[in-house]
Amino acid sequence: MVFLDSRRTKQLETCLQKLGVSDSLAVNLELLDLALTHPTISRENNYQQLEFVGDSVVRLVAAEILLETYPDELVGEFAAIRSILVSDRTLAEFADNYGLDRYLLMSEGVAQDKLGRVSWLADAFEAVLGALYLSTKNMTLVRPWLDPLLLKKAAEIRSDPARQNYKDALQEWTQAQYKILPDYRVSEQQKNPSHYQRFFAEVWLKDRKLGSGYGPSKKMAEQAAAKDAFFSVVHQ
Repeated sequence: MVFLDSRRTKQLETCLQKLGVSDSLAVNLELLDLALTHPTISRENNYQQLEFVGDSVVRLVAAEILLETYPDELVGEFAAIRSILVSDRTLAEFADNYGLDRYLLMSEGVAQDKLGRVSWLADAFEAVLGALYLSTKNMTLVRPWLDPLLLKKAAEIRSDPARQNYKDALQEWTQAQYKILPDYRVSEQQKNPSHYQRFFAEVWLKDRKLGSGYGPSKKMAEQAAAKDAFFSVVHQ
């Protein structure tokens, strides 16, 4: 059993208030403390297992919300939207909005790691969801405040379904529809004088070309090709 001193207990209670969890008495604070403990603080007692649970929680809630709100949408579109809803970037954005890093116990090195910030913020957010779910074994502590976040984000995404990551969205669609991954073929345009279009990429699904595009790097060219494919094949 982890002992929580009064200072840490107050921090966790403040975190719950920020999230908008109304029934804070139902929350297992020891689980929430684990959810907000980075592995650099403790190898044995940290957020990793709760993150595993929370990943399933947010995916299930996102799926239910999409089905409830857009009942006539295609399954492939659901998959594409959900891939963005549950992405590290989106979850880190949610965590950032709540100032979750203020309550996360972590080493100084992690706190100063700007490149890894999105990853550990998203991990902590999922872990918090896991802790809240396991406190009651249902969604009563989760959905009242998570639903509005996902609903608003889903509406933003539907106005431009793959605006954050076309490759992820396209991959979700191909897996949902065909159970296979798209294949990217990238070449460097030696004769192209513009460094803004140095690479050319095509995305294929077996023997079918879905789209193509240019970019200053291989990754950006692949994103351009995925965007072309997404709007010409998936979101037509």
